[in-house]
Amino acid sequence: MSEQLKRTPLFDDYATYGGKTIDFGGWELPVQFSSIKEEHEAVRTKAGLFDVSHMGEITVTGSKAENFLQKLMTNDVSKLVSGQAQYTAMCYEDGGIVDDLLVYKKENNNYLLVVNASNIEKDFEWMKQNTIDDVELNNKSDEYGLLALQGPLAQNILQKLTSKNLDEIRFFRFADNIEVAEKTVLISRTGYTGEDGFEIYAANTDVSDLWSSILKAGKEDGLLPCGLGARDTLRFEACLPLYGQELSKDISPLEAGLGFVVKLKKEQEFNGKSVLANQKENGSPRKSVGIEMIDKGIPRTGYPVFVGEKQIGFVTTGTQSPTLKKNIGLALIDATFAELGQELEVEIRNKRLKAVTVATPFYKRQK
Repeated sequence: MSEQLKRTPLFDDYATYGGKTIDFGGWELPVQFSSIKEEHEAVRTKAGLFDVSHMGEITVTGSKAENFLQKLMTNDVSKLVSGQAQYTAMCYEDGGIVDDLLVYKKENNNYLLVVNASNIEKDFEWMKQNTIDDVELNNKSDEYGLLALQGPLAQNILQKLTSKNLDEIRFFRFADNIEVAEKTVLISRTGYTGEDGFEIYAANTDVSDLWSSILKAGKEDGLLPCGLGARDTLRFEACLPLYGQELSKDISPLEAGLGFVVKLKKEQEFNGKSVLANQKENGSPRKSVGIEMIDKGIPRTGYPVFVGEKQIGFVTTGTQSPTLKKNIGLALIDATFAELGQELEVEIRNKRLKAVTVATPFYKRQK
C-alpha cells in the first residue's frame, strides 16, 4: 500500500479484527473483516458496525447560512427544524451533480454538512466559490470520526451504552452532546444500508474507544465489524445511490431517480433549477432502472446495455444480491426503454446476455 493513502483514526484497529484493506478513492479502508456475505447477512438480520470516518464534515454558520444553503441545495433547507437532517443534492448550473449529502440543522444559523470522502476538497471549493456575505464555512473533516451501527438490533446494542432514550431519535433526526460509552457524540438515526440504525459522530480521538465499546456491547447480539464490500451490497439492494456510479457531474438528480430531493417550488433560485425544471416538465432523457439478468452473468459497473443493435445506456452498479440470490443491477438508460418488463441485453465479456427491467428498490425492510 502506498504511503500516500489517507487513513482514518481507526486504521490501527482494523488488523485486530482481521480487516483486509484496499485503496478506496485515496483512502486505505477495510473491504471486509470476515466475509462480505457474512457481514451483509449480519446487517440484514442482526447488526453491523462500519468505520465511515473518511466521510467529510463541513460547518456552515452565520446569519445568512440558510440563504446560502438554499442557493446551493436542490432540497428545501428552510423546512428543517433544529435536530433534523435532510438528504439533498448539490448541482452545477447544467443540472449535473456536485455531490449528494446530508444537511444537519443544529440550530438557526448553524448547520453541519456531511459529504462524500472523495469529494471533500471539491465540495469545499465549490461552496467557497458560491459563498455570500455573513456566512462562515469550515472544513472540519479531520476533526471528526464517524461510525455507522446498522441493522435490526442496532438500537438494542447502542442503548446499552447511553442513558439517552433512543426511541426519541426518530428517522432523520439527531441528538447532539450525548454520552455514549463515556464519550460525547452526535447520534443520528440515518444510514446507508436500508436498515434501521445510527450514525455516531465523535471526536477523531474518541472513535477507536467507541468502536471497541460498541463491538463489545453487541457481541452477544451477533454484531460484526463490517467493511466497504458489505456497505456497497447493502446500499445497492436498497437502491441508495453512490457518487461516481449512480451520480456524477454528467447525471442529473432527476435522471438518477432523486426527484424527491429536487424542490422546484421553493422560492429561492438554486444552481441547476432551470435545467431541472425543464427535465421535470419534458421528461429527463435518461432514467435509472433496476435490471435482473435472465441469462447467466453478473452485470458490473460500466457494462454497456443494448436493445437490438442500439446501445441505450450502461450499468452503474451490479452484483449477485446476497439477500435475493439474483444477479441484478442498476442501469442508466434511454428513458424510452425504461418501462417495467422491458427486455434488454447487457454486454458481459463480449457476449450479449438477456436481462429485463424490474421494480426498485430491490430490497425494502419490513417495518
